[in-house]
Amino acid sequence: MRLAFALPLELETELAEQATRHGHEVVARAASAAEAASLVVALAPDALVVASEPRYLGERVLAACDDSGVRVVALTSGEPDRRLAASLGLYETTDATAGWPAVEHALLGAPRPTPAGARDGRGTVIVVWGPAGAPGRTSLAIGVASELAALGHAVVLADVDTHGASIAPALGMLDEAPGFAAACRLAGNNALTHDELERIAQRYRSPLGDFRVLTGIGRPSRWPELSGERVSAVIALCRTWVDYTVLDVGSSLENDEEISSDLFAPRRNAAAVTAVRDADRLIAVGAADPVGLSRFLRAYVDLEEVASTSDVTVVMNRVRASAIGMNPHGQVTQTLSRFGGIESPVLVPHDQGAFDGAVLSGRSLADSAPRSPARIAIKGLVESRMVPRG
Repeated sequence: MRLAFALPLELETELAEQATRHGHEVVARAASAAEAASLVVALAPDALVVASEPRYLGERVLAACDDSGVRVVALTSGEPDRRLAASLGLYETTDATAGWPAVEHALLGAPRPTPAGARDGRGTVIVVWGPAGAPGRTSLAIGVASELAALGHAVVLADVDTHGASIAPALGMLDEAPGFAAACRLAGNNALTHDELERIAQRYRSPLGDFRVLTGIGRPSRWPELSGERVSAVIALCRTWVDYTVLDVGSSLENDEEISSDLFAPRRNAAAVTAVRDADRLIAVGAADPVGLSRFLRAYVDLEEVASTSDVTVVMNRVRASAIGMNPHGQVTQTLSRFGGIESPVLVPHDQGAFDGAVLSGRSLADSAPRSPARIAIKGLVESRMVPRG
């Protein structure tokens, strides 16, 4: 195995000698995080052994490793080192005093037990889609993931929006090294494994139930990293990793880019189209006001053309009399039935204060406002339509 080291000199010398004796090749030694990132990009070693200290480990290092498909083994010497690693999404670390056998064990990767509920290799993929105009896709995706986790399921929430990724800021997470893009790059190199998904995913911690998060691209210009083939490969592996994969996708499902002289050019909407086609269950969310309903009904036709599943749940968000008139529930239900042939939608009451508080605190609605009418509606949606009835 070709190894790179970014460690204090004494520890580096000791481990490098032991690594060489065990048949590994040390191809680079870095004295700082910036140097480590540069060497990873230039040499593409099989793994980087790095001290979990600000001098050696940072977001730039992890981004470089993700880009190059390089495994990271972080060595810790105390609680501050473990906190730094956890803040970057490296929850599994190795004690720096444990010696080479422990490092080599981490390098080779111990087999993991299969997550409960995903042992048949067929976890459920739920895609949350909605038209342009901010109908509440991200808020609903977070709510669905948190309610599934609260029921005891293993869940990953992934931001697949190539136009305006927003899960990371909504949950107060770092997105300098976007997890879903990293997973796509590893999938493109045939290097994506459950271990790598564990490494690049961040964990949302909740007393109700934790879930993992694959953050989205911080800059829309990075959309070419999320090709259709890569997205499909990541979804396929997530099925065998967790019970439920919840995908927040962009609004655009058009294939207009294919009217291009370059038939092999990347498609910006490929990520959303692929996710919708691969979904087991679809949640189509719209805003319950005249403009939102109009946008939803026009775009819903595109969703029906792209989707390969008939398991579609329509959710109308922010239901309120001030925007739709008296008896808002009846008005919304009748409009969807008359103009879209949509029956039995799920209606989420307007509770702006609760959603504002959730975003302000970087928490899910279930954690920040458990008694909110909106949270109760989302909880009912998950329990009645997203999980099998026992």
